[in-house]
Amino acid sequence: MVGPALPRFKFVVILKTVKFCALSLALLFASSAARAHGVEATNHTRQPSPSGISWVERFFGAQAAVTVRIDGNAGHRYVKSDGRPNHPTGAFPNRANPHAIKAQSFEYRMPLRPSRAERISFVGHGDFGVASNGIPFDAATAEFWNRDRWAGWNYEAIGGAIDLGLDRNNAHVQPDGTYHYHGVPVGLIQKTNYRSHPRLIGFAADGFPIYAPYGYRDPHNTKSGIKELQPSYRVKRGNRSSGPGGRHDGRFGRDFEYVKNLGDLDRCNGRIGVTPEYPQGVYYYVITSSFPYVPRCWIGSPDASFKKFPGKRRGIDPAGEQGAEPTAPPQPQTPGSDGPGQGPQGRHEGGEAPPQEAIQACVGRRLGQACSFRAPVGQAAGVCRSVRSGEKACVPNWHRGGRLGSNPGRGPQRGPGLGPLRPDRR
Repeated sequence: MVGPALPRFKFVVILKTVKFCALSLALLFASSAARAHGVEATNHTRQPSPSGISWVERFFGAQAAVTVRIDGNAGHRYVKSDGRPNHPTGAFPNRANPHAIKAQSFEYRMPLRPSRAERISFVGHGDFGVASNGIPFDAATAEFWNRDRWAGWNYEAIGGAIDLGLDRNNAHVQPDGTYHYHGVPVGLIQKTNYRSHPRLIGFAADGFPIYAPYGYRDPHNTKSGIKELQPSYRVKRGNRSSGPGGRHDGRFGRDFEYVKNLGDLDRCNGRIGVTPEYPQGVYYYVITSSFPYVPRCWIGSPDASFKKFPGKRRGIDPAGEQGAEPTAPPQPQTPGSDGPGQGPQGRHEGGEAPPQEAIQACVGRRLGQACSFRAPVGQAAGVCRSVRSGEKACVPNWHRGGRLGSNPGRGPQRGPGLGPLRPDRR
């Protein structure tokens, strides 16, 4: 009787073993997902560096959330993402940011072989680019001095007067649940030795690559050593002549000025140089640990998929509103490379831009006709007028006759960082 029962016993043991292995593997995948989309206990604190990425994370972490498709015939790179970061984040909601991270359906498109445009164009309140993990880079904030978008004094996310609940990745969450970077994505670059060579971390809306803060000392020599690249902006001297008044202290974008050749990078926080991915040279942007953090302009032609609102893209220079300027002379492109292109790809001009809500409120209306739109301070009623940017927009009745609200500032906030990547505290 013992003999005939043995095969069945073996079968049961094997079946249970298979179930146990399957369960163990499922738990392993689940633990990987937790690491890939984890949550830190606190914000604004330095956390220990994460351990090396595991093979499970490599295949079931970021790769499960982001897909990249290249269409050589159409000349585009497509990025599709659920917007969930593949590294630990701060706790959201939190005291300064009441929004929870939610899955998104991002679909970005950018030129596969980007070219310089005739003139630079300013990002304004659109997404500058997308990181390799599918998280957008966002330069500007929605907070303005005295809650007046028209005044032009936009608070900075890092070092500004308002605590926006940024985590150690220099990121936080928008009302719709979008997690986005305002500076160096610490959790993303920690996954590699980002101080050993230029680290590709994403692509801008115009198709040019985005790199972490470290690059070659000589941009054209891979043997020249590595340094943290510095932007060419500084805080203006003296006092503000309008708006909030007081001395320039870095709380607002307009507190800064661009000084050519002050640092390693140009006005758009980029430079031409060689990288591991582009050994023959390319123009590339850099996310830096001091202003502007995320570049505020493009040298190429940004794709419309990065706009947050419908309509014509018009941004302003946060450091003075100088308007558009010609880009640097095109550099020769080596055949077969994705390096800088040879000619203009259209013209993008800067200039002060009203909120998209105000523009939409006057669609189909005549100049002088009453209008209204939803503003940060509530429902704003006004009149359709022609504004400085040349567009027709709803100008609130209170805009010319005073300001609503009070200064919500609570003193400069220290931005989170990672060792030498800590934001400049001016």
